[in-house]
Amino acid sequence: MPNLSISARSRIVGWMMVLLSATLTVPTFGITVLWRAELDRRVDVQLRAEADKLRAFARTSRDPRSGKPFATGAALLTAFMTVHHPAHDTAFFSVVDGRADRRSPGPVPVRLDRDPEVVAMAREATDPGIRWLDTPAGRVRYGVVPVRVEGDRADTRLVLVAFRDRQLSRESQMARTLLASGGVALLAAGAASWLVAGRVLAPIRLVRQTAERISETDLTQRLPVRGNDDVARLAETFNHMLERLSQAFTSQRRFLDEVAHELRTPLTVVRGHLELMDAAGDGESRQTRILLLGELDRMRRIVDDLLLLARAERPDFLTLGPTSLTDLAVDVAANAQGLGRRRWKVAEVADATVRADGQRLTQALMQLAANAVAHTAEKGTIEIGSRLRRGRVVLWVADTGPGVAPEDRERIFHRFYQADAASSDTGIGIGLALVREIAQAHGGGAHVEDAPGGGARFVIDIPALHPTTEDTHGEPDPDSGGRCRNRRLRRKRVEP
Repeated sequence: MPNLSISARSRIVGWMMVLLSATLTVPTFGITVLWRAELDRRVDVQLRAEADKLRAFARTSRDPRSGKPFATGAALLTAFMTVHHPAHDTAFFSVVDGRADRRSPGPVPVRLDRDPEVVAMAREATDPGIRWLDTPAGRVRYGVVPVRVEGDRADTRLVLVAFRDRQLSRESQMARTLLASGGVALLAAGAASWLVAGRVLAPIRLVRQTAERISETDLTQRLPVRGNDDVARLAETFNHMLERLSQAFTSQRRFLDEVAHELRTPLTVVRGHLELMDAAGDGESRQTRILLLGELDRMRRIVDDLLLLARAERPDFLTLGPTSLTDLAVDVAANAQGLGRRRWKVAEVADATVRADGQRLTQALMQLAANAVAHTAEKGTIEIGSRLRRGRVVLWVADTGPGVAPEDRERIFHRFYQADAASSDTGIGIGLALVREIAQAHGGGAHVEDAPGGGARFVIDIPALHPTTEDTHGEPDPDSGGRCRNRRLRRKRVEP
């Protein structure tokens, strides 16, 4: 779903990845903690079992040389370490009168019997408890078992050592292997979730695409309904909504057509009778006749504008097609001369053709031209122009009138708002609202700004759909009253 924001598909896959990651990480972390605790427990049990073996050996064994009980503790420990080999990642060594005496055979990560500090700790230990010790090979668990033989006055001890970090490294390697395999499974699950989410959300994307086509064209589009699940029911509900909208728009269109007929018919009849009246009557009659004809024309314009404003909300308001920006500006300037005696001119035009509704844009520019005539003196200048710049079409009508106050520049485009209602007799404040509706229907907008030579400049800014020429990138020249230096733009003058 191409969007700058995070799509529903991405959110679904993201949450799936978060849940799967939590499902993988939390148990792995918990198992690792439990493994460490269980490993420490096993190490302590192992050391106590070795101490128990030593005690049993002392009770039952004899000196192999004499066949009699051992005469010294050192001999007892030497014989014990000869017949009892330590388990993997464990070691024994004896300390006699504060000096290391013998050690168990086999390779060890570090020779603790050669470390004076370890030997001193073993000599000074007063209880057979199991303790922690930091070594170059990591943390180890060790215990000291005093050995006393009747008649032997030497201080003899057996030091039992378990290289706990060495055993933990194997458990950690297993945890890393589990995490690595889980990570691969997580990526595979993410890819599968992406595909599954795409298939599940495909009907919803179809709903969005259909809604976009409806907003641009008509209400005849319908969604195909397949299956009997929630998505199928969503499609049915969407189709029912479209049917209701289609009926509502049809009713609105019929109502507007009937209202237009009912309003225009009496106006036409009244105007016809007034025109048939004798124009040669007295002065008061002629004046009344002219006044009534003018008011009828004004009422007809108001009716037409109101109907056009109502149609602006309909999906078929625009009929897009190739529109020449050159012909648009020149034709509007030529047709606008009938609105009043002013100095009309075309400042610049873009030599390009874009996809737009030329009739609606003409209506908007003519409305701006009529507004400029109403606020410009008879000798004033009204300028019409167009420009293609950075992928956008800019159309404007500038005048040399009094301009628009900053606080009114936004409100004058609201429906039924008039900046100077006391002095305006041109309508009821819907002309500029129509201009903005036409601009917004094209995907753009309308605004007013100060004209370079004084007065106001009303601007219509819309996207340039499929232009047949490249953007001109022409910038206004402040020394030429807003005209563009770019040679690709034509300059024409329309004399009244």
